[in-house]
Amino acid sequence: MKMMWQKSLCALALCAAAAAAQAGEVVVAVAANFAGPLAKIGEGFTAATGHVLKVSSGATGKFYTQITAGGAPFEVLIAADDETPKKLVAEGQAVSGTNFTYAIGQLVLWSKTPGFVDDQGAVLAAGKFTHLAIANPKVAPYGAAGLEVIKARGLTDAITPKIVTAESIAQAYQFVATGNAELGFVALSQVAVPGKAVEGSYWRVPQNLYGEIRQDAVLLKAGEKNAAAKALLDYLKTAPAKEVIAAYGYRH
Repeated sequence: MKMMWQKSLCALALCAAAAAAQAGEVVVAVAANFAGPLAKIGEGFTAATGHVLKVSSGATGKFYTQITAGGAPFEVLIAADDETPKKLVAEGQAVSGTNFTYAIGQLVLWSKTPGFVDDQGAVLAAGKFTHLAIANPKVAPYGAAGLEVIKARGLTDAITPKIVTAESIAQAYQFVATGNAELGFVALSQVAVPGKAVEGSYWRVPQNLYGEIRQDAVLLKAGEKNAAAKALLDYLKTAPAKEVIAAYGYRH
């Protein structure tokens, strides 16, 4: 009996060692709006596969510039749009056939102050604010969507002087959170975090006021031979990952 018990322990140890040997690391560039959900997804991914994530978050446009300039270590791009992954595939920087839509983003107008933002977004026209934070529309799809909303409401001339441009949607959120801007266009995933009470007030912008924010992921050339990178893309399509994505307010 003792011999069998010892053999079982040895077998378990060998299995654990084999799993550890197969576990890898994947270097991910993720759009700032999806950094929170990815952290949660990463926990499940590591538990299921043993692979770990090394994550950098920021504006999709900036990641595109870094990747095309060469030298960027990223193996997977989880973008805030679908155009950037397509361009990277067309330019030979990403693997053809690996790009897919993992989420459809939801834009909100947010204030840290409770009751400041109404459920129709009339606060924009009222003009009782000094600063409106928005991610740089040249590199951040959510920033571009925010400008679309302002234009759709016929408020471009009135609001443009009040816009404070952030490097990314994460910085736009920080401008509002710290009081440097009374309002900001950010992602629903940043203000409606599962398990936490919503701080302040927000307006979930109707889809007809801005173009659909289709967010795609893609395998970059640097990760073509990394099994962990491919495994992450596969995991994003699983039910557990989709549950997290939905919990953060995305459609998919």
